[in-house]
Amino acid sequence: MISPARWPRRLLASLCSVFALSAAVAAATPEEARARELIASPQFQAVVANYERDFDRFVAELIQLTEIPAPPFGEKARGEAFSRLLRESGLEDVSTDAEGNVIGVRRGKGQGPLLAVAAHLDTVFPAGTDVRVKRSGTRLIAPGVGDDTRGLAFVLAFTRAIREAKIETPGDLLIIGNVGEEGQGDLRGMRYLFTKGPWKDRIARFISVDGGNLDLVTSGALGSLRYKVTFKGPGGHSWGAFGQVNPAFAMGNAMAKLGKVVVPKRPKVSYNVGVVSGGTSVNSIPFEVAMEVDMRSASPEELRKIDAEFKRIVAEAVDEENATRQTTFGRVTVELKLIGERPSGTTAPDSPIARQIAGTMKNFDKVPVWETSSTDANIPISLGIPAVAIARNSANKGGRSHSLDEWTDVEKTQAVKDFTLAAAIILGVATMP
Repeated sequence: MISPARWPRRLLASLCSVFALSAAVAAATPEEARARELIASPQFQAVVANYERDFDRFVAELIQLTEIPAPPFGEKARGEAFSRLLRESGLEDVSTDAEGNVIGVRRGKGQGPLLAVAAHLDTVFPAGTDVRVKRSGTRLIAPGVGDDTRGLAFVLAFTRAIREAKIETPGDLLIIGNVGEEGQGDLRGMRYLFTKGPWKDRIARFISVDGGNLDLVTSGALGSLRYKVTFKGPGGHSWGAFGQVNPAFAMGNAMAKLGKVVVPKRPKVSYNVGVVSGGTSVNSIPFEVAMEVDMRSASPEELRKIDAEFKRIVAEAVDEENATRQTTFGRVTVELKLIGERPSGTTAPDSPIARQIAGTMKNFDKVPVWETSSTDANIPISLGIPAVAIARNSANKGGRSHSLDEWTDVEKTQAVKDFTLAAAIILGVATMP
């Protein structure tokens, strides 16, 4: 027998490669192996080929939807167009619920849990904003063209690509264009879907297509509480009534006290006074002033703590003003109105859905960066339903979200790569046990 030490170098190198490959395969997680099998399948390759062939239609629908205004609480026209495009993409069971969410059903084999895949219809831009799309090379530039109109165009293209490839998922898929994600929409579309609508208690997994970097996966729900705090008093002339209580001083005191609150960095907590208003003239003690306050955390417990401390501070500031100055004509009072509430929570990185996403991304030589943000996934996460948000394109292929010169890049080669990864993530979750 020839000693291994005397084997030819080429043979040794080949054996080492075989052993290394065998070790890598043996070390692969079940999620990685499942994703590898999916990605290598002729059906998945057909999905990608269908998207590539369909690319001009994807771009055309992205432009078409972008140029239909969808301001907060004014998504109806875009919703109607999205509903029509869903039907044209092969879904027969398409409906619009009472809140305005457009929902299409793609039937599976009836052997698995229901997965919902959503992109939001609304933008941050008010009615009257010029949303016509301009082109600069492969860039499309317009308010809302990325966030989240590209997500809508993606789910339409994804729906067509898997239909034409005859992909069969174990469970049904819901393809959704939802309302109310942005700003004071306060996640109303998802809130209705998961707590009141006909799909309540039926969705087992959820993916939102909403983001600008496919290396990032939103698994933490950034919760928020928003208040309009109105301070009222009797008012009066700045000279003649000097010494009487002043609601502006009470509000200023509350703001100063809030600004001194020390909050934890992990889990992170934030607070902000973003809007102040009120008063009638520079020489009048105001009879009403108001401030709008935003507080956030991914920890429900920490959000409750800062909420309680904020309310204590407001009450204390009112009491101090009434004790400091005269109340001859009345006292300062305060009203707190909740104007926004987004629940918090986390889909754990070791949960089955997160492990499957990580396993899928490993096949693309990527490691997911788990992040916390405020997305449509907040609602299912807060209800204990496995949910994440993934991006619609890779980093540096879109930018200036929420600005008039928002842009997204539709260079075809990179767009196909981005679609391939996002489609593999969604189908990886859809085919989970």
